[in-house]
Amino acid sequence: MDEEQEQYLESDILRTEGLVDICEGLTDADDKMTEVLERLSEVEVVPDVGRYYTFIYRPKTSRIRYDEYPLIACTEVTRWGFRGINYHWGQFRNYTWEEVQSNLHVIYPRELEDLRSIGYQKFDLNI
Repeated sequence: MDEEQEQYLESDILRTEGLVDICEGLTDADDKMTEVLERLSEVEVVPDVGRYYTFIYRPKTSRIRYDEYPLIACTEVTRWGFRGINYHWGQFRNYTWEEVQSNLHVIYPRELEDLRSIGYQKFDLNI
């Protein structure tokens, strides 16, 4: 953990403060995700095991049901991508590097409850 992360964890500031209220008035998952990403400016390209992230994902596999805006706890990093618990699905999912369409937006443990309550998942079927 770097010094900036330690200072954040010790502060009383939550980047998600007020976000749940804003998103309650929104019905579109795209609009909710826009609000979420505007708050979560800290990004990584490769996840760390044990940390939380949200990002944009579009699979290339046909006829697969997917969550375009996953909220995950990273459990494994491999040469092909990473694996994590997707809180929207409630199960483990695999994410390949080439199908991740954005940076990984870091979520701190104290922010996870807010993000889980927003309901910004976007389930779709890749045709």
